[in-house]
Amino acid sequence: MAKPPPEPALDRLLAIMARLRHPVAGCPWDREQSFATIAPYTIEEAYEVADAIGRGDMVALKSELGDLLFQLVFHARMAEERGEFGFTEVAAAIADKMERRHPHVFGDARVTSAEAQTLAWETHKAAERAAEGSGALDGVALALPALMRAHKLQSRAARVGFDWGALPPVVAKIREEIDEIEEAVAEDAAADRLEDEVGDLLFAVANLARHLGLDPEAALRRANAKFERRFRGVERRLAERGKTPTQSDLAEMDALWDAVKRAESGDS
Repeated sequence: MAKPPPEPALDRLLAIMARLRHPVAGCPWDREQSFATIAPYTIEEAYEVADAIGRGDMVALKSELGDLLFQLVFHARMAEERGEFGFTEVAAAIADKMERRHPHVFGDARVTSAEAQTLAWETHKAAERAAEGSGALDGVALALPALMRAHKLQSRAARVGFDWGALPPVVAKIREEIDEIEEAVAEDAAADRLEDEVGDLLFAVANLARHLGLDPEAALRRANAKFERRFRGVERRLAERGKTPTQSDLAEMDALWDAVKRAESGDS
C-alpha cells in the first residue's frame, strides 16, 4: 500500500493547536489561556525574532519565527472557538490588504522607487482611516514600546501638518525640556511632576530621532548594547586585577571605561 503524503506543515500545526485546546483531551495550561494572557508571550516572541535577526543567527531565527507563528495560530484558534474568525480568515484578510495596498504590483498603478511606495502606502492607509471615520492617531497600539509609540504618534501628526519643518526648533525643545527638569529638581518637585518632565524630554528626543530619519527604539537598543559591551569590558579588566565592581570605586571604573572606549576605537 502506498504511503500517504505527509500532512502539510500548517495544517499539522493547526491540528496540534486544536488538540491542545480540546476541552477534554487538551493541555490544561493551553485550555486556560485567553487573548489577554497570551498577548505578553506574543510580544516576547516578536522581540526574540528581532534579537535573532540582530545577531545574524539564522538557526535561531527559524526557531523564533516558528514560536511567533504558533502565537498567531493560538490567537486565531481562540477566536474560532468564540465563533469570531479562524486562521483562514486571518490569512485571507492580510492577503486582501497586501493586494489592496500594492496596486503597482497587483494592479495598473506605477511606483518607481521604495520611497514612492512608502508614500503611497501611507497615503492609502490614511485614506482607509478617513473612510472609517478614524482620527489621525487612531490605531497606534497602546502596547507598543513607549519610544516606538512616540515615533508613530509624531509621524501620524506630521502627516496632517502638525510638525516642525526644520531641525533647530526640535533641538531647542530638548533644551527647554532639560531646563524644566532642572527647575523641577531645584524646587524639590514631587515624583509625578519629575516623571512628567522626564517623559516630555524622552518624547522630544524621539522627535529628534524622527527628524534625523532614525528609529529611536533601534537607537536605544544600540546604546544599550554599547553600554553592556563596555561595562562587561570594565568587569573583565577589574577581574584581571583580582577585583569585582563592588570592590572598586567610580573613579577606577570610569578610568577603565575610558580605556575600553579607546580600545574599541583602536587608540590604545
